[in-house]
Amino acid sequence: MASKILRFEDYPFQITPLSDEEGGGYLITFPDLPGCMSDGDTPEEAMEMGRDAFASWMAVHVEEGREIPAPGSGGPASGKFNLRAPKSLHAKLARQAEAEGVSMNTLAVALLAEGLGRKQVGG
Repeated sequence: MASKILRFEDYPFQITPLSDEEGGGYLITFPDLPGCMSDGDTPEEAMEMGRDAFASWMAVHVEEGREIPAPGSGGPASGKFNLRAPKSLHAKLARQAEAEGVSMNTLAVALLAEGLGRKQVGG
């Protein structure tokens, strides 16, 4: 392993909601770190618990001399990312998505695509 200290902030992670059948709450996973995951009742709690899981995963791998994957080595872009937004923006997006009869995800993708299209045309 390189002498560089690897930090939680260096690694991409995904937070996804869990269904009621799965116990509810949110799951955090690290694409670069097989088996490193945790959960929590809220996205914030999942992230806090993810920090603990990350630290434990790293400690075990260092102690056992296992290879530690580099940040971002988990493969090509998955097409998924998590975005934190102010509550007021979240509420506006939810209202707009409902008014248009689409999911917030669909609305967000459309808005991002529209914004990127404008940026590319405008330079």
